[in-house]
Amino acid sequence: MSPKKTLAVFGASGNQGSSVARFVLADPELSQQYAVRAISRSTTHPSMQSLASQGASLVRADMDDPSTLPAALAGVHTLFFLTTTTYEGDTRAIETRQAKAVCNAALEAGVSYIIFSSMSHPFEIKIEQWIRSLPVKSAFFAPASFMQNLMMHSMRPVPSPAGDGSFVLANCIRGETRVPFIDIAETGKWVGAILAQPEKYAGKQFAAAAEILTMDEVAEIVSRVTGKVVKFQNLPDEVFKGFMPEAMREQLHEMWALIRDYGYYGPTMDEDVAWAKENARGEVTGLEAFLRKHEYKLE
Repeated sequence: MSPKKTLAVFGASGNQGSSVARFVLADPELSQQYAVRAISRSTTHPSMQSLASQGASLVRADMDDPSTLPAALAGVHTLFFLTTTTYEGDTRAIETRQAKAVCNAALEAGVSYIIFSSMSHPFEIKIEQWIRSLPVKSAFFAPASFMQNLMMHSMRPVPSPAGDGSFVLANCIRGETRVPFIDIAETGKWVGAILAQPEKYAGKQFAAAAEILTMDEVAEIVSRVTGKVVKFQNLPDEVFKGFMPEAMREQLHEMWALIRDYGYYGPTMDEDVAWAKENARGEVTGLEAFLRKHEYKLE
């Protein structure tokens, strides 16, 4: 049997990284091909300890401290990483610096393949384009809007000001705007496809979404799941920003405005999402099934 290739997973304590690591460790074929090296700023995090119990090796490294990267990437064949969005300071500069530090260290270490978690945001696309220019094979996981956001302040419906027991799903986009959605805990199903056939997917981007829904359709699904009346409401930009937490207000508004004005994945979204879904390693979960699985409630 050929020796296993080392797969380094940055952000292994987070949603995306932990999903990739767990998926590979549990997959009968991938677990025979790859040894998982889970990398995080803290190896004592409960999710890291859980990965260790499943067979991953743990390494502490910090993308903001380049001196920690050479040891973390020594002997690595394939690298999965994502940059860390911050709501303090210039996140564009920080994420670009992180990406360049990791990729430069990967090149120095002789890494053969890079999988980057990209986004539709222009500055993330610039990072992706830069990675494509490097002398190393690469592929890209571009996740859709997280279904998990419906459980958080940024998208969770709120009680209607009418006081009639109904709820409002409000946003600066229009009710007919089509938005792709992903259960981000299923990241491994998409990245696992790349790991299973790296040559096939070299240079490809996975527009990773389980389905594309209008915001009106999202409100209808939430209504069915919760038994509450939920309506979508379009808000003027400044009013929408006023409902967002101050630290992330401008970034969230910019993201939704881009979706509204240009589309999440651009003009080929339908074709790109259909291709990615067809090539995922396993069935992916739609929004209604996701909400029911998590016993989603509005109170």
